[in-house]
Amino acid sequence: MFSASANLTARRFASTRFFRSARAAASRGCRGVRLTAPRARLDVECRPESYSEELAEKIAIARSHFDDVCALPTQTETHESARTEFRMRAEFKVWHDGDRSYYAMSDSDRPKEPVEIADFPMASKKIRELMPALLREVTKTETLRRKLFQANFLTTTTGDAVVSLLYHRQLDDNWEREAEAMRARLGIDIIGRARKQKKVLAKDFVTEKVVVDGREFSYKQLEGSFTQPNAGIAAQMLEWARSVATNDSPDGEGSVDVSTRDLLELYCGNGHFTIALAPLFRKCLATEISKSSVAAAQVNMAANGVDNLVIARLSAEELSDALNGGREYTRLKDINLASYDLSTILVDPPRAGMGDEVSTFCAQFERIIYISCNPETLARDCRVLSKTHDVKRFAVFDQFPYTPHLESGVLLKKR
Repeated sequence: MFSASANLTARRFASTRFFRSARAAASRGCRGVRLTAPRARLDVECRPESYSEELAEKIAIARSHFDDVCALPTQTETHESARTEFRMRAEFKVWHDGDRSYYAMSDSDRPKEPVEIADFPMASKKIRELMPALLREVTKTETLRRKLFQANFLTTTTGDAVVSLLYHRQLDDNWEREAEAMRARLGIDIIGRARKQKKVLAKDFVTEKVVVDGREFSYKQLEGSFTQPNAGIAAQMLEWARSVATNDSPDGEGSVDVSTRDLLELYCGNGHFTIALAPLFRKCLATEISKSSVAAAQVNMAANGVDNLVIARLSAEELSDALNGGREYTRLKDINLASYDLSTILVDPPRAGMGDEVSTFCAQFERIIYISCNPETLARDCRVLSKTHDVKRFAVFDQFPYTPHLESGVLLKKR
């Protein structure tokens, strides 16, 4: 079998040597040197002993994207992850070899060769407990095992769990009976998926509870929809977003009273950021294009007693058009846009970033809170935003330890 540990360890040392040489060149004044993350490949190893070094390398890469764009604060507000058991969701192929079945992932260099995953230390404690238990259950009977090709786990810090089983065949009443019995034994919710089929046993969501600044927030998280994968970091991101909404610096200097002003959020998803920020503002307006995410956000608003937030099912481009006096949108007919005093905008776009059009729209606001899962596109958008705004705070959030990926955030304030 493919030796993940040996290969990944060798690759990590090669990567470290590259970063060191690149940083050394940059320190000698070679401004043409651009630190670049290694290509993401299968990496399931946790390396607590080198965590700090690897994170420092990722931060150097993230900051390097801004070298010829705009000035960043000297201080990087660094939010570290738990070293193990930090992922609340995970997806595995289910591979069958004769009478034996096992979880597998694919290495990008050898995509047709499955890499067996006997354990996944990055996954939450609940996922690690469920992995062998679920495999034992589905391999007891051909009804549950036959043509099963994937298992997706979604869990919470409080032990809530839903598992989706994906099949290359249609699911019948026999499958439903045996899956329900398995669900009862494991104490979880089960979803069966096949082409044009979705069978939900109990429910298709989990409820996460997050304590932020001493207050507990509750979030309905739908199976199949985007959720923050690292719960510990998600809580830190909420705390940071609340902090930058009212402070220009991490030490509390330059405090801003936003209690009489309003917040706009684009790409709000299930209301993750908006609901935590809403208590700080007079009113909030948010947009989200996904119908299921809007429905989840409405549930989350009610669960958290948020009554000063309105969500419009529009794209960021459509709302910016409406706010700038463009066409009238049916989905805004019950929303009085003129009643909002929108001083702060929060954006958490996809990896592709916002682009010039939406960035130009955001430049109208006094304060911009930009959360990004791609520092490179964040820097690209800041090329537009920095024409009118200064970066007051810069933070990184290590959602995905031991990988090249790094979340980041900036607070931009109009000059």
